[in-house]
Amino acid sequence: MGPHPAVAAIRLAVRRVLNDILAEHGRTPGRLTPDERSSSPLVLVACSGGADSMALASALAFEAPRAGLRAGGVTVDHGLQAGSDLRAAEVASRLRELGLDPVESVAVTVGHETRVAHSAAYRGGGSRAGGPEAAARDARYAALDAAAERHRAAAVLLGHTRDDQAETVLLGLARGSGIRSLSGMAAVSGADGRYRRPFLQLDRQTARKACMVQSLPVWDDPHNTDPAYTRSRLRHEGLPALEKALGKGVVEALARTAQLSRDDADALDAWAGKAAAGVRDADGRLECAALHDLPPAVRRRVLRRAAIEAGAPAGSLFARHIEEVDRLITGWRGQGAINLPGRVVARRQGGRLVIRQG
Repeated sequence: MGPHPAVAAIRLAVRRVLNDILAEHGRTPGRLTPDERSSSPLVLVACSGGADSMALASALAFEAPRAGLRAGGVTVDHGLQAGSDLRAAEVASRLRELGLDPVESVAVTVGHETRVAHSAAYRGGGSRAGGPEAAARDARYAALDAAAERHRAAAVLLGHTRDDQAETVLLGLARGSGIRSLSGMAAVSGADGRYRRPFLQLDRQTARKACMVQSLPVWDDPHNTDPAYTRSRLRHEGLPALEKALGKGVVEALARTAQLSRDDADALDAWAGKAAAGVRDADGRLECAALHDLPPAVRRRVLRRAAIEAGAPAGSLFARHIEEVDRLITGWRGQGAINLPGRVVARRQGGRLVIRQG
């Protein structure tokens, strides 16, 4: 008799990701001999102790040895709740009991300076929400990056589900951040494709069911039900209201929207990359007339890329900034320079758009 359907689903999702990692390293699936173990790529799981990440950890512990990979785990203590250090130690102990090695518990300090230092790239693109949620997220990813580099991990698995994806799409829609934000979280993101999200096609209930049938203890973070947090309100009030008004299937539709939006955004980014060279003069300056002839979606991407190349931090460069720069092209009335993040300034001079620091 095979495993419970929920357990089979999470294992299959992880197996597919591990096979991708093996292919990237020129390896084929197969159990390791003792001599091969030390040289085998390491895959880490980021685990909070919640149902999603515990289900992911259990699936990784089962699948990695069969694929010929080493498996470890990292839990991050944000220090935002009393006893969080003890909770992190418990999670680390559970990961070791699953057979993961190495396992680390990493404490971080959550603050504004952390949020400023790290960009939205970890989520796979899109604009960012501010406040404590963003600060905690950036501190967590900084810790995961450091752990991955310390252990020379090939990848870090994240337990985001289809429900998380739906919430991310709605948050992006509410911010009016454009199609890249609507594309939600990427299945593969981060530097060199470090972060992998095997569960984006699985719902949250499947992960919780998998934990239950395997008798895996899980921790429900009280922040996930605290109405002070935007995502919590969306999860417990917004999405249920949408399903009541529109019927079941809203989560699946939003996740599908994310994938379609990502495909479109990727195509537009590629178009903009090719178009960028054609709108510069012999000295490499942007020609306003050539920019004006581009479709708006492509032109704004060219402008954003130019601003980032000039030194504007990607995580602080929002749609409103690019719209102001775009008006130097499409609504030229002799207006002055546009100040952008990172002390970058955009101005129109003699039919050319100059974007530079200072």
